[in-house]
Amino acid sequence: MSNDNTEGIENGSNAIETPSKSSEPVVVDLSKPSIRAAIEQGKAVLAEGKTKADAARAIFGAIKDEPKEVIVGAFVEGAALTDKGALTYWYNCRRKAAKEAAAAANLS
Repeated sequence: MSNDNTEGIENGSNAIETPSKSSEPVVVDLSKPSIRAAIEQGKAVLAEGKTKADAARAIFGAIKDEPKEVIVGAFVEGAALTDKGALTYWYNCRRKAAKEAAAAANLS
């Protein structure tokens, strides 16, 4: 008899996907001008005294079409988040954007 929870994790259906099983951090290039601008925008939001969540939302709005690893890296640098915190904020921003897109589609 098999354990469905274990199979779900082993077959890659877990909620957090990683590019490899290695514990080595993924190196992400954040030098693209649009990404640098988003990071600076996040830093500016923090400088205004707003929250890390506000900074992350600003960054996400600017680079939402980039890969997950790039957005998470931008959150770490531009919103002063840890790697795990940045991943959580990425997930939450992505869910909120999907809900807003669905609501907009229902209006039209």
